[in-house]
Amino acid sequence: MSDSLNTPDAPPTASHAPGVPVRHSRAKGEPRFPDGPKADPAGSHFERRIRSFQPRRSRVTAGQADALQRLWPQWGLDIDGQQVIDLAELFGNARPVVLEIGFGMGEATAQMAAGDPDTNVLAVDVHTPGQGNLLNLADRNGLSNVRVGNGDAIILLREMLRPDALDGLRVYFPDPWPKKRHHKRRLIQPEFLTLAATRLRPGALVHCATDWEPYAEQMLDVLTAHPAFENTRADGGFAPRPPFRPLTRFEGQGLDKGHVVNDLLFRRVPHSQDR
Repeated sequence: MSDSLNTPDAPPTASHAPGVPVRHSRAKGEPRFPDGPKADPAGSHFERRIRSFQPRRSRVTAGQADALQRLWPQWGLDIDGQQVIDLAELFGNARPVVLEIGFGMGEATAQMAAGDPDTNVLAVDVHTPGQGNLLNLADRNGLSNVRVGNGDAIILLREMLRPDALDGLRVYFPDPWPKKRHHKRRLIQPEFLTLAATRLRPGALVHCATDWEPYAEQMLDVLTAHPAFENTRADGGFAPRPPFRPLTRFEGQGLDKGHVVNDLLFRRVPHSQDR
């Protein structure tokens, strides 16, 4: 991902240096970040289902840990499914809100938020270092239009958002689950789109991108077939990468290897057109 907004971590302290993984001595059962994101915010409140994400466990740097402890109470959201959230209250204003599912380390998210300060971005992931990094970037670059969600985006959509709450949805480079027996784990499926449609206002933009061509074809098929969405492309195909989506480091490396990246831009149709 691009690192144009990725500034260095805070100066080293007596016990930590920038970029060095944080090793906490914790008693059994003690939370990793007492004031930060919960390990499993929804717990056992909801039925078990096939999940489209695989939680990644990796080390957290000192800067990321500091951001999680310091900024989570203000800019973080644990997706516990226990309440319907007021997005205007969450962001402190009534500006349009775009939901981004899966943001990696957050560099592209931060760039897009900086480029469009009049749009609020609710970015959801389960990767703790990425959550800390995005909070750090938002803080250092004065991005008050970013909030970081921790947990399952399906629970967020189904249990915690009101109808027509969102003005956009972004899903960039989701796990392609390449093995055929794992295709059921892919996020972009008819059932997911039906749920997302209930939370998207008419005219809201759904923007997906992937470098896995078979998944791109599936995305195009299911979005085209869904009555709640229409392709912004007159030819019914893929779209060129729009200027507002940054070219990430990951994407650039793939392009250097000859990978093909496909963008899909669909709009939520007026409710009267739903069939």
